[in-house]
Amino acid sequence: MIQFPRPDGKNAPGYYAAPSGAANAPGVVMLEEWWGVTDHIKHTADDLASAGFRIVVPDLYRGRVAAVGDEANHLMEGLDFGDAATQDARGAAQYLKSTGSKKVGVIGFCMGGALTILAAMYDPEFDAAVTFYGYPPPEGGDVGNIKIPLQGHWAQRDEHFGIAGVDKIEARLKEAGVPYEFHRYDAQHAFHNPNQPGHAGLGHFNEELAKLAWKRSVDFLKKNLA
Repeated sequence: MIQFPRPDGKNAPGYYAAPSGAANAPGVVMLEEWWGVTDHIKHTADDLASAGFRIVVPDLYRGRVAAVGDEANHLMEGLDFGDAATQDARGAAQYLKSTGSKKVGVIGFCMGGALTILAAMYDPEFDAAVTFYGYPPPEGGDVGNIKIPLQGHWAQRDEHFGIAGVDKIEARLKEAGVPYEFHRYDAQHAFHNPNQPGHAGLGHFNEELAKLAWKRSVDFLKKNLA
């Protein structure tokens, strides 16, 4: 765990992972699911580090994690999304750039996916963004203002972030000429998370689709952060 400065001068905690001997590797800010910075999120950060990236996962809940949905929802409802996107996420990006990374991307899952799109809209430090089955409500801002490449991974049978909302976002991205690529999967929400209900998961893991989406994400980040 590390501490990094936010733009407002406060410090924030985060999980840091990096490849050995690659101080100037591209950076990625990873934004947690509504469960918090769980072992699964840390392992995912480690996997991305092994692919050649320096990773910071801001601890948005400040050390708290949830095992069940009611607890996770309570934590999420207490989170200031604007502060998380423009202070914690942006501060992590600034930290990575100030310590060696020339380019920095952002990737997030579920709640973190929604925050990823907000960060792509409002944080000038980011050079690419990847969201997994999460998007902000329309009042969060105009996705047409995004200037960086955006990749999205969506579940066709998502009960939390409906595919109709994805279609509306895609239409606006097309209209605005935003560089993007969206992938839709015959899956349920959180298909990348292997955890079971009661253990910071929903039990919707699909190994084949998770591997495909992850490979696409890594390739996308390598291409746009090189």
